[in-house]
Amino acid sequence: MLGRRPVPVYLFTGFLDGGKTSFIRQTMDEGQFKDGLTTLYIICEEGEESIDIMRLDDSRFVVRKIEDEDDVSEDLFRNFEKEVRPARIIIESNGMWDINELLDALPGNWQLAEVITPVDSGSFEMYLNNMKMMMTNQFLYSDLVVFNRCEDSHDRAMFKRMVRAVNRRAQVLYETPDGKVEDNVPEELPYDMDADVIRIGDDDYGIFYIDIFENLANYIDKTVCFKAQAAHPKDIKSEKMFVVARPAMTCCAEDIAFVGFPCEYEGNAKFHDSEWIEVTAVVRAVMNRQTNEPSPVMVAKSISSTFAPEEEIAYFM
Repeated sequence: MLGRRPVPVYLFTGFLDGGKTSFIRQTMDEGQFKDGLTTLYIICEEGEESIDIMRLDDSRFVVRKIEDEDDVSEDLFRNFEKEVRPARIIIESNGMWDINELLDALPGNWQLAEVITPVDSGSFEMYLNNMKMMMTNQFLYSDLVVFNRCEDSHDRAMFKRMVRAVNRRAQVLYETPDGKVEDNVPEELPYDMDADVIRIGDDDYGIFYIDIFENLANYIDKTVCFKAQAAHPKDIKSEKMFVVARPAMTCCAEDIAFVGFPCEYEGNAKFHDSEWIEVTAVVRAVMNRQTNEPSPVMVAKSISSTFAPEEEIAYFM
């Protein structure tokens, strides 16, 4: 028996009034769905804006609504598909619901084509301060994050760091109040990139970590100095290699992850796991087999034991 026909799914994540409905409506107005095929439009929350019936009919949209998070299930989605027989599916998610539960409920033939996360720039920092885990979870699977209503006064560099700390592959765009879309983020780094030794302050490790992955070419062959902890993962067999990393908070106190770099060192000193060290190293690049992209590696010139920073956890804000 043949399997079910694959159906592409376009998932819109984000909080209420972040611009999900506006983004979908704009896409419809640009004619991207006017191909005569049926689109199943699943709405999990309704904001202040809506799409009028005429526009939906014109683009062959069939709407189904889910009022309660407990109603989300694979059976419900399969019933929707059976009733509508869509060529594609758009899901406008509810930012207060568990995104993982929703994704787990998708039938096997529903294939994620793109995950888009519109964000209201004016309320972003408020959500970070009050519901950081819920906010950053919106970025976990995003292919594109669009910060709407982005004023010159908004900290675009910080916005981008918060996205990339959770999901390094997401593209980040900014839409100004007049509708202009931009992707450039002039970052004023808190350390001197032209110094003979670029000294990374204890409070600047998070910024350094994101920027070196974003702009690796700017760091190649330069010497950096920073504090980190030593680690010896079991999959590293060479005695000359270990990892230098710091605990970092991506969303909340329950979500602390170690972020850092492989480090090559010709010296004889042996550092214990979790020991705080100061590393002075030349930055090189190696191909990451998982991402198929170049990643930074530290070739240490000197390493010495040191004391822990006053704040051991690194932040990206």
